Amino acid sequence: MLEEGEIFLFYRPRGEKKDAYMKRREWLLSAVFMGIISIPGMSGARKMIGADKMHTPIPVTSTAFAEGGMIPRQHTCDAADVSPPLLWSGWPEQTQSFALLCEDLDASSGSFTHWIAWNIPPRTPEMPDRVPPDGTLPTGAVQGKNDFGKLGYGGPCPPPGSTHRYVFKIYALDSTLKLGAGATKAQLIEAIKGHELAEGQLMGQYHREARAPAR
Repeated sequence: MLEEGEIFLFYRPRGEKKDAYMKRREWLLSAVFMGIISIPGMSGARKMIGADKMHTPIPVTSTAFAEGGMIPRQHTCDAADVSPPLLWSGWPEQTQSFALLCEDLDASSGSFTHWIAWNIPPRTPEMPDRVPPDGTLPTGAVQGKNDFGKLGYGGPCPPPGSTHRYVFKIYALDSTLKLGAGATKAQLIEAIKGHELAEGQLMGQYHREARAPAR
């Protein structure tokens, strides 16, 4: 049976559009998770979203672009296609490794994986720019296969004339992962289940100019 707070959280008033309901619910979940608001009878909901176990979200930044900003052309398929620098902080003390996932939120398929990596050690909480497409990096971090079918990073490459959003997610884990280089997103997601201590993300956008008509 739902508690009073859970009924409030998941109640959808008659006439409220689905998009508005989902946005309101997402905001409330995030606010409860972060402890910004407290609703009586929310103990069950907090357990449902893992708020009693999860750490405060990890701040993720880049010197290449700000949250919600435009990703520079050099980090896309229209130029050098090199990875942007990422830096994060504020992870739980028991963290043993980090995992990274970058995907296109606006891909026609629903999502498109551009970069995955894991076993990033806490002593180096960053990914520098121009990470080479190697299976194992000098830090011990391991890279998987993106949806371009290649190892390492593959930059934004939306259809001409469109703007897509790209999210770089960082997961703090309580162990290292026994995954070999070249593993897929699905394998990574399965491997981190039950090991997540905290997470954070940085979202950037990229607009690709429409091609000029042939003459």
